Amino acid sequence: MTLPTRASRRSFVVASVGAALALGAGGTAHARGRSPFGRYGSPTARLDERTLYVHPGGLGDHTTVQAAVTAASGTGHTLVIAPGTYRETVAVSAARTELTWLGASEDARDVVIVYDNANGTQKPDGSGPYGTTGSATTTVQADGFTARDITFANDWLRADHPEITGTQAVAIKVQGDRSAFLHCRFLGHQDTLYADSIALTAFARQYFAHCYVEGDVDFVFGRATAVFEHCHFRTLERTDLAGAPYGFVFAPSTAVANPRGCLVTDSRVTSEAPDAYYKLARPWVPGSDSTARPMLTVRETRLGAGIDAVEPYTNMSAGYPWQSQRFAEYRNSGPGAEITVPANRPQLTRAEAASHTRRTYLGDWAPWSREGC
Repeated sequence: MTLPTRASRRSFVVASVGAALALGAGGTAHARGRSPFGRYGSPTARLDERTLYVHPGGLGDHTTVQAAVTAASGTGHTLVIAPGTYRETVAVSAARTELTWLGASEDARDVVIVYDNANGTQKPDGSGPYGTTGSATTTVQADGFTARDITFANDWLRADHPEITGTQAVAIKVQGDRSAFLHCRFLGHQDTLYADSIALTAFARQYFAHCYVEGDVDFVFGRATAVFEHCHFRTLERTDLAGAPYGFVFAPSTAVANPRGCLVTDSRVTSEAPDAYYKLARPWVPGSDSTARPMLTVRETRLGAGIDAVEPYTNMSAGYPWQSQRFAEYRNSGPGAEITVPANRPQLTRAEAASHTRRTYLGDWAPWSREGC
């Protein structure tokens, strides 16, 4: 799939669902009798009593995702979301456990949840800026959350707001344990995907399979125990900077007591930017947890030429050098994985790699066993 650059990102989010919107709002396919909810039933033929249907044109139970989430009180609900662009912020509280979202067309490009708040965006009530967490288009605090075939996006653009210096703009913040994202897309620039936990002492487990994530600065970050399998990470072009580095793919902030941080396996990293203009990672030690010891393992993954092979890691703060953190690689390939300075590319032994697998990271939770994973 050919992806656009820079300011066209917003038009891409909208255009990618243009045809699908017609299907769900009385277009040709719907006129032929196809349901906008695909194989997942309809309000008149529900999968079960805990299934709710979302349609932007009024053919479901609700026209917004947040309205459906609010209605899905308790545990074990399913939202079937028809094709469309849902321009809204959505929050899933901790009480709404075991909630599942299904993109009805089974193509993540057709169902887009998007908004455009940034860290420095002022709140309408005049109380100040949203901050990084508040900028999230979607926030999930509940345990047992599953999303399939959905795009989560934040289309805030630096070029549109030169007056704002807080340029973090989160597409989704995930805090719950046992959170699974299957065949989903995450679109943004800085801080796209915030894989976090509900509290410093909570070691939330999250699983991302066959997903696409794009951005430029720290666009996969947080303290969760997060496994990325068969995923595609893409670094974006930038015209606001004169030279490298343009940004960083990963910025883990793993708590020192957590033996498992971020694992990337059987995936790939590609780039729109010039060769070697991106770092693979830098450690994030937030002010709220000065004892954090970030952990990232990247194994059996193809690293494209956009990654700086000579110095793939760098510091976010001089007081917390990356060499003191838990960064490691194993059997990666591609020009960005070339080992030119061994000291800059810590490698696992075969024996060590045996303890860095999806099973060792996620324990008794095996989300990959689900159909189609």
